[in-house]
Amino acid sequence: NGLIGVPGNANMNGNGNLVATCAEGNAAGHYSNQIRCYNCRGVGIQLQAKEFDLMAAAADLDEIEKVNANYILMANLQQASTSGT
Repeated sequence: NGLIGVPGNANMNGNGNLVATCAEGNAAGHYSNQIRCYNCRGVGIQLQAKEFDLMAAAADLDEIEKVNANYILMANLQQASTSGT
């Protein structure tokens, strides 16, 4: 169906996460995908594909930063455990 979602966020609703939905087709039978972003009150904001791509990239960057932070922490713990301190 051509829908895209951010891993860990797709198919959740009502709590500030993303829900992927298909828009109704037009008279020519063309369909466009829309992503509806719900805030804590459940009020939706429709995002176009380019806007959603930006959000997906930001989520990917956030995940990369978390992995990097965990890697640095593990390296520091390993160094501390082998240095005898």
